[in-house]
Amino acid sequence: MKKLIFQGVGTALVTPFIEHLINFEEYKKMLEFQIKSGADSVIVCGTTGESATMTMKEKKYLIRFAVNTVNKRIPVIAGTGSNCTQSSIELSQYAESIGADGLLVVTPYYNKATQAGIVEHYRQIASHVSLPIIVYNVPSRTGLNILPETCLELSKIPNIVAIKEASGDISQIAQIAHLCQDQLTIYSGNDDQTIPILSLGGKGVISVVSNVLPHEMHLLTQLCLQGNFKKARELQRKLLPLMHLLFTEVNPIPVKEALNLIGFQAGIPRLPLTPCQKEHVQQIQKALQHFSISIS
Repeated sequence: MKKLIFQGVGTALVTPFIEHLINFEEYKKMLEFQIKSGADSVIVCGTTGESATMTMKEKKYLIRFAVNTVNKRIPVIAGTGSNCTQSSIELSQYAESIGADGLLVVTPYYNKATQAGIVEHYRQIASHVSLPIIVYNVPSRTGLNILPETCLELSKIPNIVAIKEASGDISQIAQIAHLCQDQLTIYSGNDDQTIPILSLGGKGVISVVSNVLPHEMHLLTQLCLQGNFKKARELQRKLLPLMHLLFTEVNPIPVKEALNLIGFQAGIPRLPLTPCQKEHVQQIQKALQHFSISIS
C-alpha cells in the first residue's frame, strides 16, 4: 500500500473573508477548533475554501499560514489544482517548499480534456513534486469524469496515492476499488456517502460538514474503520438532515452561514456566490440546535 496521508476526516476548510480580504485571525481560530475537535487533517484552498476566486498570491499566503499554524499537529493538504497544468505545478511546488503534507488536485475543468489528457496532466504535476497527491474527481463542477480505467493508470504514478471521489456513483467507486486495490486510497467527497464508500474499503472523507462538526465526523469515520457500521448508521441518521441542509445552495454558501451561526466570523462568499437565503439560514439554525458545539 502507498503512504496514507490521513485516515478519518479531512476538513475542507472554508476561507473567512472580511472586506474582500482573508481574515487570518479567524482562520487561525478555525484551524485550532479543528485540531481540538479531532479532525484528522485539514484541506486548504479547496472548493469549500473558494479557491476559484482567490489569487495565486492569496493561495500561497493561506497555505503557508495554515502550515505554520498547524505546525505538524495534523496533516495540511493544499488544494493546488487548476485547469492550467503549469499553474498547478507552480502552486504544488510552492506548497511542497513550505512544508505542506500533501496535495489535493482537481481534474482540469473547462478545457474538456480527454482521459489521456487527464493522465498526462497529473503525470506532469506529479513529476515536479515528491509530495503525495490526492486526485479530486467532481464531475458536477468540472464537467469531466475520471473513469475507473483512468484511475488505474493514475495509480501507477508513484506519488499519486489517493482519490477524492465526488462523482456520487457508487458503482463507479466500487469499480475503482476493484481495479486499483491498495494502490489508490479512496476518500469520500460527499458527506452522505461516507458509510458506503468506507464499506468498500475507503479510508475517510474529505468533509464539508466537519467545518461545523469535526468531532462527529471523526467519530463517524472511526466507527466505519473499526467495522462498527451499526453505530455508524445511527450517527449518520442524526447527521443527515444537516448534511443535506449544507447543500441546499451551492457549497460553501450554507456552511459559511452555519459557521457564522455557531460563533465564527466566516463572512460571506465572494462573488459570483451570494449570501445564504433567509429561509435556509433558519433551517440550518434549527438543525444545529441538535448538537452541542463549543468553539471557545
